[in-house]
Amino acid sequence: MDRAEPLPATIGELRAAGYAERSVKEELRENLLARLASGAPLFPEIVGYHDSVIPALERGILAGHDLILLGERGQAKTRLIRHLAGLLDERVPAIAGCEVNDHPFRPICARCRRVVEERGDEVAVEWVPRDRRYAEKLATPDISVADLIGDVDPIRVAEGRYLSDELTIHYGLIPRTNRGIVAVNELPDLPERIQVALFNILEERDIQIRGYQIRMPLDLLLVATANPEDYTHRGRIVSPLKDRFGTQVRTHYPEDLDDEIRIMEEQARRPASGVPVRVPRFMLEVLAALTAELRRSPQVNHRSGVSVRYSIGNLETLAAAAVRRAARVGEAEAVPRPVDLPAVLAGSAGRVEFDAVEEGREEEILLRAARAAELEVFRRRLAGFDFAPLQRRFDEGLAVETSDLVPAAELLAQVGEVPGLMRLLERLGVEEESPGVAAAALEFAMEGLHLSRRLNKDAAGRVGAYRYEGGRSGPGR
Repeated sequence: MDRAEPLPATIGELRAAGYAERSVKEELRENLLARLASGAPLFPEIVGYHDSVIPALERGILAGHDLILLGERGQAKTRLIRHLAGLLDERVPAIAGCEVNDHPFRPICARCRRVVEERGDEVAVEWVPRDRRYAEKLATPDISVADLIGDVDPIRVAEGRYLSDELTIHYGLIPRTNRGIVAVNELPDLPERIQVALFNILEERDIQIRGYQIRMPLDLLLVATANPEDYTHRGRIVSPLKDRFGTQVRTHYPEDLDDEIRIMEEQARRPASGVPVRVPRFMLEVLAALTAELRRSPQVNHRSGVSVRYSIGNLETLAAAAVRRAARVGEAEAVPRPVDLPAVLAGSAGRVEFDAVEEGREEEILLRAARAAELEVFRRRLAGFDFAPLQRRFDEGLAVETSDLVPAAELLAQVGEVPGLMRLLERLGVEEESPGVAAAALEFAMEGLHLSRRLNKDAAGRVGAYRYEGGRSGPGR
């Protein structure tokens, strides 16, 4: 329908305009096919799923199935579902004033059927935008059937209607999203008696409220999310309900370090300050490698997983630590350094769930994972780099002290002229040199040499302060 033309305002005008009737799933299928044919990305803001999750989601939509997304926390399940609303038409017609968005040609509620019988093509039409056709509910133990399906409205009964009158019903979230998409997050947390209430909606497409003899053939797409442990092992989704979801889509954590970094950079909130923040690429890689280490760790509870939100939160804390240092010591630019990582670990420790047998060893496990992440990035970035001139300086008696409040200029002054600094920055992926970035690169090199047992590192007074010296050592702190 041409947007320049005025939209039909009555059922009669809608018929005259030749408006085509189609279900929500037909609408989604046709719009998806048009999107695929145009080559436009389906979910441009979703990273790392284009060869795995999104094709499965596309097949489910094309099949006309209700969907369940299985994945550990922080795998963008809710973001995926919300993006589905973008496949809905920009707006659709509904009978004006209807609680359940009745189609003008096919009303299903008693009120609209009566109005159409009385006024026919003169019934007013309103146009419902796509954002009003998407509803989302987080499953919690206190949810009732009335919340999702509906219940008798005592006020309407008090107005003089009989209990048997369908007009006494106050509809719940699902009927009110008729002709749209309903998302239920964490479906296993929904009490079983509430799950049973969804049977008819998923299969027969009708609702039952307190024994009312009514049938409302709802037109909707139901999408749910769940943790795979709950879904496949503990049986917290009742079996008949599992069987009614036509397509299961399995999500996953980013499989590529670059994908994890891209998500971190896109979603992290940077501290609001007058000081510009620059996070070197190698520091981003350390944070992403830390998350990957924890996901692989046998000491971490894999049923809960390590969310991408863990990486995002760590980047926010890392940037905040650099801003704090810049504000305290008067630096013009905030650049995170390896010395800020202990603050990151301390601030995010509660976001990682460990196995019960590891109780009391959480800090040790996190530190070990952080050291492994730093060493991995050091070896990948700087394998074969000639550190002999720098290490010779340490062997001759150089000692460098650093902490979360040591300015970049002071750190560089302790070392003096660094042979090969430009090559070091280039190998670390630094494009623009500055004192803050140079200090971060130098500190990262010293930390990598320490973890490679080529420099000594000892605590230097207060917590978060370290001293690098010549000699050989293990990676203890």
